[in-house]
Amino acid sequence: MDQAPLAELLDILISNWEDEVVEFKRAGEGFSSGKLGEYVSALANEANLRGRARGWLVFGVDNKSRAVVGTAYKEDLERLQADKMQVLNGTGSFTFRDIHVLHHADGRVILFEVPAAPRGMPIAWNGHYYGRAGESLVALGQDKLDEIRAQTLANDWTAQIVEGASLDDLDPEALAQARERFAAKHANLDVASWSDTALLDRARVTINGRITRTAILLLGKAEAAWRLNPHPAEITWNLTGEERAYEHFGPPFLLATSRLFARIRNIQVRLLPENELLAHEVAKYDQKVVLEALHNCIAHQDYARNARVVVTEHPDRLVFENMGNFYEGRPEDYVSGDKRPPRYRNPFLAQAMTELNMIDHMGYGIHDIYQRQRKRFFPLPDFDLQIDDMVRLTIHGRVVDPAYSRLLMQRTGLDLVDVLALDRVQKGLPITDDAIKHLRRSKLIEGRKPNFHVSAQVAAATSTMADYVRTRAQDDEFYAKLLADYLAGAGTASRQDINQLLLDKLSDALTTEQKLKKVANLLTKLRRQGVIVNTGPRAAPQWKLAD
Repeated sequence: MDQAPLAELLDILISNWEDEVVEFKRAGEGFSSGKLGEYVSALANEANLRGRARGWLVFGVDNKSRAVVGTAYKEDLERLQADKMQVLNGTGSFTFRDIHVLHHADGRVILFEVPAAPRGMPIAWNGHYYGRAGESLVALGQDKLDEIRAQTLANDWTAQIVEGASLDDLDPEALAQARERFAAKHANLDVASWSDTALLDRARVTINGRITRTAILLLGKAEAAWRLNPHPAEITWNLTGEERAYEHFGPPFLLATSRLFARIRNIQVRLLPENELLAHEVAKYDQKVVLEALHNCIAHQDYARNARVVVTEHPDRLVFENMGNFYEGRPEDYVSGDKRPPRYRNPFLAQAMTELNMIDHMGYGIHDIYQRQRKRFFPLPDFDLQIDDMVRLTIHGRVVDPAYSRLLMQRTGLDLVDVLALDRVQKGLPITDDAIKHLRRSKLIEGRKPNFHVSAQVAAATSTMADYVRTRAQDDEFYAKLLADYLAGAGTASRQDINQLLLDKLSDALTTEQKLKKVANLLTKLRRQGVIVNTGPRAAPQWKLAD
């Protein structure tokens, strides 16, 4: 915000002195982060109750004389912006919308913009809820706390009480892990001395000791899932490809997600940087990426549609599907990490998952998934919203274009916007005219619209053009077509014939041993698919096309 509008805003705030969603402080350099967090909690909750979009905490104004006196609080801008993260750590899911600095004629003034607490979600600071009584900072009364919580309970499926359910319906192992997770998030609280009832209420899993649908989903025993009928509390893992398998996972989801991850075939993948003998070895799938995606499916699932969350494992990718449209905005809005979701489909469940460290509640999840895939030199995730009332997310487990992966290895400082555009290029997806101009100027892409590819000049930054051409790998279908054409003409081929045909066409990034292994794997794959057969002895095979 520019200085003139800020000065006008300050005058308005001072003229409405009795407003309970504005607090003025002289605030010297020693103003504590703890007190800052308490005011954030109080102003957010009071703004919610009064139907206001925001509250204001103003430093540099005397709270008795209403005069601007200036403040020396954190004159370094970087230290001042760090208050956002300190508040986020204390609330677990909430921080300032912005921090404005006004250079007033009478001194420096800081205006902390505090958004109203989301409907149904009171804001706590280190486990305690705060409010205002006149100009005094006080504990938020139970009546106000209940008023905020009741704002969405009637419409939130996950917040409903499960009649007849009790603590006996909760899984002891899941309950113990919930205690550990909550204690780790709130290290300043003596969680160990709390009863299970107190813990679950504070973690926003239960309501006044009563078991909610959220409690059954996250912590319930497998045999307690019937209490949610006809809604299937289930996550399905489905393996497809040459081998097929599946498994269903029910509550407690707090434990089920890690158990599902253990079923995924997570081999090590070797990526060979240019002009280096040692390859980078990375897991095919990053555990944090998979769990973040899976937890988002749970948090955003439309449970009223009576459907399960499905994770399909393909040979080269994972596909996550959950029912319900993308609830707030578009996926690309969250890639940069700057957007905050103003609301959730299941606010009660989302809040509980935040308190148990399953999601971050601030819209960083998608950003983190993209960044972790980027740092592993893998293709970025793909969201598909084409099917009505379904969100489909694909996490890639293989390199699509080696030039793209090598570019990320060589140019680690590339802007995320450029990485996103290059990722679309390697997948053959369209990019905007502005992106085309920028990538061309930066010499990051080549080709003519719409057939762009990652620039050979970039890939050749540490090698020759010939190296680039030789090391650019082809898909298995390319080599299979060469072999099929050869067999169609020659009739049969020995392993020596096949080696002579294919070895010099494989990527020079591979060693001779790796090339021979790749040819062997290709023959096995084609034999299992019924494309070719061996008519000779094992020691001297003779391959031909299957009838």
